[in-house]
Amino acid sequence: MRNNYIFESERLGFRMWKDSDRKLFARMNKDLEVMEFFPKSLNEEESNAFVDRIQDHMEKDGYGLWAVEIKETGDFIGFIGFAKPSFESFFTPCIEIGWRLDKEFWNRGYGTEGARRCLEYGFDKLGFTEIHSFTSKINVRSWHLMEKIGMVKLGDFDHPRIEEGNPLKPHVVYLIKK
Repeated sequence: MRNNYIFESERLGFRMWKDSDRKLFARMNKDLEVMEFFPKSLNEEESNAFVDRIQDHMEKDGYGLWAVEIKETGDFIGFIGFAKPSFESFFTPCIEIGWRLDKEFWNRGYGTEGARRCLEYGFDKLGFTEIHSFTSKINVRSWHLMEKIGMVKLGDFDHPRIEEGNPLKPHVVYLIKK
């Protein structure tokens, strides 16, 4: 099921966002389990504004947080891709790899497969020399995925956009070089 993929892995296609993704993505962003390690879940308006920012970034930079689907079924499962963090820390400015998948598709290896392929694309096609990723210290699933794809822990930091006392404020940052 080809849908104008920018690139693909064995099971996943990476593509631009479609309007039909918005409703599914908004449902994901409202899900408290999916959004467990974010300061808050997003309502439909906030979710759509996020998609708009993703699309603007892709148009401007030629890359971003790609919509990801299962090639065999065409099911939209979330995003995997690159962003530029807009806060200051010891490792910024940088290119960040990030992901958010619908929990229906967790524990099937899609995150690892997709992130590995995304890194490959970033290094080989986009010319990145290093890529970072970060998450709250309590988000063990994400930092395990970072380690599975070959990233190495660079350090700890307090996320400047999360208020003091919030258990999500302490973060870990990982790095992989070409």
